[in-house]
Amino acid sequence: MVFRKIKIILDMIKFEHTIFALPFAIMSAFIASDGLPALDKIGWILVAMVGARSCGMAFNRLADAEIDKANPRTAMRAIPAGLLTKGAVWIFTLVSAALLVFAAYQLNPLAFALSPVALGVIMGYSYTKRFTLLSHLWLGTSLSIAPVGAWIAIKGRFEPPPMLLALAVLLWTAGFDIIYACQDFDFDRRLGLHSIPARFGIRRALWMSSALHVVMVAILIGVTLLTRLGTLYLIGVGVVTIILFYEHAIVKPNDLSRVNLAFFTLNGMVSLVLMALSVADMMFGR
Repeated sequence: MVFRKIKIILDMIKFEHTIFALPFAIMSAFIASDGLPALDKIGWILVAMVGARSCGMAFNRLADAEIDKANPRTAMRAIPAGLLTKGAVWIFTLVSAALLVFAAYQLNPLAFALSPVALGVIMGYSYTKRFTLLSHLWLGTSLSIAPVGAWIAIKGRFEPPPMLLALAVLLWTAGFDIIYACQDFDFDRRLGLHSIPARFGIRRALWMSSALHVVMVAILIGVTLLTRLGTLYLIGVGVVTIILFYEHAIVKPNDLSRVNLAFFTLNGMVSLVLMALSVADMMFGR
């Protein structure tokens, strides 16, 4: 029974999608360390990332329980389907939040001091669709904490390189979240929820998503001006550009059947490819 509940919880928070932001944290840690970071630092960064995302996703399921119940696409999620109680999800949320704070405490004073701020941003996202179409950018901000947090974990201070990486992550996330939100175009309009597709229509929303990703690629290239990342990293940026081009090519205003491929699979590839070639560049690109 316990293992079944754990499986349901992990499925509820889509634990495997930690892959979106985590690679950017690892990438940032390697750049900040100018090579291989201390293993204990990497370990606590991983713990903090898992805690932060698990808290954010679980809280989102709590905040959106009634909305999910009303939406045919999400009605079978764990809480509206009765697979988990809100009490159980609250316990998981609080434990995950405590995990982030504890990991930050193990890293350094600045990371610890900023951990409640990170939690506020991550959990605050869950209410944004109720009052602003900029919810996509708020989600992007939540994920953009990853490279900044990892940099602070290594160096104990703010510096320009992770801020530029954070901006790239923000734009990338907002872009793919707009694509994902196209699925709920009719539902969001009916319930008065705010999103770029609901406000501007699917066709314009997809153009806006493309524009955000074009700027994201330009920023990723600009990262080389502030770091010693070189050829291998730029190859990674090139591969990412191709993946994003394909992502936008397969999602059409009149055909959203491949949104899940674009959202989940391809964006997972974006972060993994960029991390792998960034790490390789820091380790072997001298």
